Order: sequence, then C-alpha cells, then structure tokens
Amino acid sequence: MTHSNIMLQLYLDAEAAVLAGKTIQFAGRTHTMESLDMIQKGRREWEAKVTAEATRAAGVPTFGGLRYKTARFN
Repeated sequence: MTHSNIMLQLYLDAEAAVLAGKTIQFAGRTHTMESLDMIQKGRREWEAKVTAEATRAAGVPTFGGLRYKTARFN
C-alpha cells in the first residue's frame, strides 16, 4: 500500500468517525464535527493523488494532466 493510499484511508476513517459523532485525535489535533470541512478537504486532496498515481501506473496517456484517447479513422 502506498503512502497516498494510507493517508487516504486515514482521512476516510477520520471522516467516518466524526460523522458518527466521535471526537478523534488526527494529525496531532483533536477533531469533532466542527473539523469535518477540513477533513473532507484533505480526503479529496488524497483521493486526487491516489487517482493520479493509479493513472500513471496504468500508463494512461495524459496531456496537461488530462487523459485522452486518439481517434482512428480506418
């Protein structure tokens, strides 16, 4: 499991715990429902990193970070 996958899982776990009404220790701080926006923002950032890593690993062609396919006119 990559570092990005681990971080994503930590954010997913933190989000689930806070949504369940728990107070958690995460990233050296105590978080409650008031921290949900920050946790969700971090989750989205790590999701994007995991997706980008998976795309690179799959060898999907990109142009400026966007995936593309070439058309064939046979």
